[in-house]
Amino acid sequence: MVESKAKREFLWGVASSAFQIEGGDQDDGRGDSIWDAFCRMEGRIHDNSDGRIACDHYHRYEEDLDLMQELGIDAYRFSIAWPRILPSGRGEINQKGVDFYNRLIDAMLLRGIKPWVTLYHWDLPLALHQEGGWLNREVCDAFVEYTEVVARAFGDRVKHWITHNEPWCAAVLGHRIGEHAPGTQSGADALRASHHILLSHGLAVNRLRDLCPDSQIGITLNFTPSYATNSELHALQQARDFDGDFNRWYADPIFRGSYPKDVMSYYEAQGFAERDKWSFIKDGDLEAINENIDFLGVNYYTRANFSVKPSKQDLDDSSKYTAMGWEIYPNGLSDLLIRLDQEYKVPAYYITENGAAFQDVEVNGKVADQPRIKYLKDHLNQVDLIRDRGIPLNGYFAWSILDNFEWAHGYEKRFGLVWVDYETQKRIPKDSFYWYQSRIKLSRDLEAKLAEDT
Repeated sequence: MVESKAKREFLWGVASSAFQIEGGDQDDGRGDSIWDAFCRMEGRIHDNSDGRIACDHYHRYEEDLDLMQELGIDAYRFSIAWPRILPSGRGEINQKGVDFYNRLIDAMLLRGIKPWVTLYHWDLPLALHQEGGWLNREVCDAFVEYTEVVARAFGDRVKHWITHNEPWCAAVLGHRIGEHAPGTQSGADALRASHHILLSHGLAVNRLRDLCPDSQIGITLNFTPSYATNSELHALQQARDFDGDFNRWYADPIFRGSYPKDVMSYYEAQGFAERDKWSFIKDGDLEAINENIDFLGVNYYTRANFSVKPSKQDLDDSSKYTAMGWEIYPNGLSDLLIRLDQEYKVPAYYITENGAAFQDVEVNGKVADQPRIKYLKDHLNQVDLIRDRGIPLNGYFAWSILDNFEWAHGYEKRFGLVWVDYETQKRIPKDSFYWYQSRIKLSRDLEAKLAEDT
């Protein structure tokens, strides 16, 4: 009977983010974000594109929600553009921005779709970046102010909140590697930014608890499990270091209230930090980061393997690698959830992103994307295995509903269940859209039958 109840509560969804789909960058008082500025830098975006129009979701959201309703999802995970609400990052509220999200949320509810709101998906207001951005501790207070504005505006209808999407990307890709906005390259800056992002998460959770006591609150982390498929000491150490840098540095403070000491030592050895340069971690910070949350959002795409290097032939094989060059490894999803449940014992998990980019081609109004169907099928088989073990995995959000602006790759990479013609803005559901639709229906039919039998 318990299993029947758990299956009836499983949530099916799709996901997106504001900068990747909304467009309308100059509409109705929206301020610039760091991504607007990044796109204006020469050579930063592979196809020299930007997010000014993207999928024009700002004007076409009704059409997009109709597609989601046709798909049959329970929930839509989307992000709110901070500079659309607070153009300067704090202070004066842009009511027209609030009005847009009110219309969006109301239109979702009218179609029976639950809103899952991500507060931060990397579009920091440019005005705050000019004050130091995530390197400036005061940005945490600005994030709490933004959280309060959004919670007061939408908390009567939004019952699921995600504070941050993938802090690793914002910190490391944005500040150490420079592939993402703001585009700097400093290991020390990445550490400082990661801490302030995590601190702002904890402070925002506390504020959301006050303003939305009937809500479920969590954070989304991207995990890339690391493997050493032989026992060579070098490979084992590489896998351990990668795991610490990519996974444990973010999960440990949230769930254990401490940074892993071996990772701190690793950063010191890399020259990213020295023992007297952890001064940005203040008394009480880790207790604040360790604020209880209701769920963990898990984004999973691939694994890291430190024993076997792929050949060029392998990389060219779409059955093994996606168009992003990421290895397709469905078993990593179950390995990851088993490990998370053993180490952190989170109350609930949701797969908040899982999907793949392939070389999709539109022919006569159709997009036959069989590799994506196989990808989704294989990963959803792992979801079934995870749930069969009794791990509280309560939902799955496919990434993404639409082809969109894929950050530094521009419009070259297509992740969507729906094809977007960026010149005409025509939407075409791909074959994977209809496969996912049938998979959702099959799951519900099985759950209904199980409920009848019990």
